[in-house]
Amino acid sequence: MPAPILNPSLQAVQIAQKVLQAKPVYLDTETTGLDSKAEIVEISIVDHDDTLLFESLVRPTRPIPPDSSRVHHITDEMVKSAPTWAEVWPSVRAHLDRRVIAIYNEEYDLRLMQQSHQVHRMPWQERFKSICVMKLYAQFRGIFDPRRRTYRFFSLEEAGRSAGISIPNSHRAQDDTRLTRALLQYIAAQEANV
Repeated sequence: MPAPILNPSLQAVQIAQKVLQAKPVYLDTETTGLDSKAEIVEISIVDHDDTLLFESLVRPTRPIPPDSSRVHHITDEMVKSAPTWAEVWPSVRAHLDRRVIAIYNEEYDLRLMQQSHQVHRMPWQERFKSICVMKLYAQFRGIFDPRRRTYRFFSLEEAGRSAGISIPNSHRAQDDTRLTRALLQYIAAQEANV
């Protein structure tokens, strides 16, 4: 007899529960932009119990575009004496190594970490175990986007508001990391509602 097909929302809840059992760390970055030359200007890592493990502004190799500063409010003045990506990386890596990493829009943050490595001529050799909370929340909500042929994605702000989470989406790394943590916990707690 074939295995029963799980409700996609229930499956998302069960994945969230499993991730929480692994006691993940949560990561978020703020950047100079979205393009292939963008770099990280702030990073935050929060532990499973909401302990702030690491947070730093990061000095990029080029000026922060005004459009990006308008989103996250990080300016060139703020990062002028901040450490470079090469200087923060050993601490960042130490907090991520051998941990499950929960990230809202995982592909973007991992790409920006790799791009920041490239700018500093550092080889990227990492094989982190990570989960995309954005994709998991999209599956949990279960609204299919026929144009993209996948579940509809929601901004972190929209997801947090819909879940009734009071943590603001300030577009600063620590707040957004904590909002991602709260959202994963929200999904995991919804078993009775799906």
